[in-house]
Amino acid sequence: MPRLVIAAPSSGSGKTTVATGLMAAFSERGLAVSPHKAGPDYIDPGYHALATGRPGRNLDAFMCGPELVAPLFAHGAAGCDLAVVEGVMGLYDGAAGRGELASTAQVAKLLRAPVVLVVDASSQSRSVAALVHGFASFDPQVRLGGVILNKVGSDRHEVMLREALEEAGMPVLGVLRRAPQVAAPSRHLGLVPVAERRRDAVASVAALADQVRAGCDLDALMALARTAPPLACEAWAPGEFEARGPGRSPSRRPVVAVAGGAAFTFSYAEHAELLTAAGAEVVTFDPLRDESLPEGTTGLVIGGGFPEVYAPELSANEPLRKAVAAFAAAGGPVAAECAGLLYLARSLDGKPMCGVLDADARMSERLTLGYREAVAVSDSVLAPAGTRLRGHEFHRTVIEPGAGACPAWGFTHPERRVEGFVENGVHASYLHTHWAAEPSVALRFAEAAAAHR
Repeated sequence: MPRLVIAAPSSGSGKTTVATGLMAAFSERGLAVSPHKAGPDYIDPGYHALATGRPGRNLDAFMCGPELVAPLFAHGAAGCDLAVVEGVMGLYDGAAGRGELASTAQVAKLLRAPVVLVVDASSQSRSVAALVHGFASFDPQVRLGGVILNKVGSDRHEVMLREALEEAGMPVLGVLRRAPQVAAPSRHLGLVPVAERRRDAVASVAALADQVRAGCDLDALMALARTAPPLACEAWAPGEFEARGPGRSPSRRPVVAVAGGAAFTFSYAEHAELLTAAGAEVVTFDPLRDESLPEGTTGLVIGGGFPEVYAPELSANEPLRKAVAAFAAAGGPVAAECAGLLYLARSLDGKPMCGVLDADARMSERLTLGYREAVAVSDSVLAPAGTRLRGHEFHRTVIEPGAGACPAWGFTHPERRVEGFVENGVHASYLHTHWAAEPSVALRFAEAAAAHR
């Protein structure tokens, strides 16, 4: 599998611009391009999917373990001509205090993939050579195959940058000028998701493809991608967990309704694949528009997203709020993460929500962000008490109280506290998890959905 990892010295250098543009440009050549994102980010994969027509998939060595990075990659990239992996933060930045764990560099090494460094050259000239030399020599196991210079100001600026990198022996694989017109809008948690601006996003991705096609040597980049050696691993498969799961597959096919639409855009593709492999029929619904749950719903998954942006609209859909509350009151299994937690609360920024939880949520000035190590405090539809999982938090809201009488998780690192709610068939928490790390979660939830009438 030809493959490239697109990295940068730091966040804000233009990784998403370059990675998405490359995906779109190669796709326009008729190649089947497999898009990937290092780390837990949900938003960038939406742009990747738009560029390639394939699901954007995450590769997270903290949440899933280093041993699953290559198998998950192979699963997503099966049948493709090229894979492009967008990095996270700076090339060597990873989980705080854990060395290289979950860094782009670690993912590149696990995939044995060459790295292309995207450098914001807007405020430097010859110093770019020292910067690139440092990144190339810091870890000899990371193979830096070339540089794409971003935000170059003029022809003269480009000449100086190229001369400096030629002295350093580093190939320049592309030069991109400043082009604010193709930048995606941002807000409190990063880029605005594709689902909220699809028409404009399509135009942005097309402009990125044009910019990358004009400024990058696609043939040289493809040649570099082909230098990646074979991966000695089996592809991950969502059905493999059944043999080691906590019980048999459901005896009847449960309908698991998964929240989608503009307000609930955060999900990992593997979750739906795992639920399907566990015997469930996965159906998507939009809490902004649908006034009832899908017909025959016996399980409900409400993932992450931006309910705080759509609180008035979610509140105005009273029929669906009542349907969700009735489903939960009847003991229906509900798995809610972050945005789902807020939607199940009594209110969000003063707007009535579903009222499943005796708690109120509001926007906060403080960003809560980071990896977490957690242990299940209470038996739930997702996991028995004592189950250990890794996840991440990413929100600028608070809910009061922060935990119910039966908390969902106890965090063991980097801080100790309990969090979330387990009530009847409801599991609601701020913690985002990746079920590929513990596939029995999907089987347990599917079994609970199959048992619900």
